[in-house]
Amino acid sequence: MNNILKRTLLPSLMAASLAGVTLVPAKPAAADDQVLRDAGIGAVTNVVTGAVRGNGSVLGNAVKGGVTGAAVNGANGLRNTRNRHHRNAVQDVGVGAGASALTGVITGDKRDTLGNAVDGAAVGGAIHLLTNHK
Repeated sequence: MNNILKRTLLPSLMAASLAGVTLVPAKPAAADDQVLRDAGIGAVTNVVTGAVRGNGSVLGNAVKGGVTGAAVNGANGLRNTRNRHHRNAVQDVGVGAGASALTGVITGDKRDTLGNAVDGAAVGGAIHLLTNHK
């Protein structure tokens, strides 16, 4: 009887514990309450840089910029509360460049990955300049 219980109960218990560990996040999302502000700054900045470079549509550039702004905000949210007010320029520019390049690949704009990275770096720099020490 003991072996029957082990063979039927133990796999179910292991599956339930694995599902509980993987489905319940250990930490809440890193983005803070200013994510919409950063997404807006990113959208406007990317529309301007896209127009200057003559690349993409206004809507496509706004979407890429918004996603990039949210990514910069999320990366900034990984730091503790005290350090959130003192942003790191290199981190903001780097995350912006990477997020914009990746978003461009996902949205199908694969022909200008370097240009997307430059646009994202501009978004990260703009967010850093406008929101540092606030």
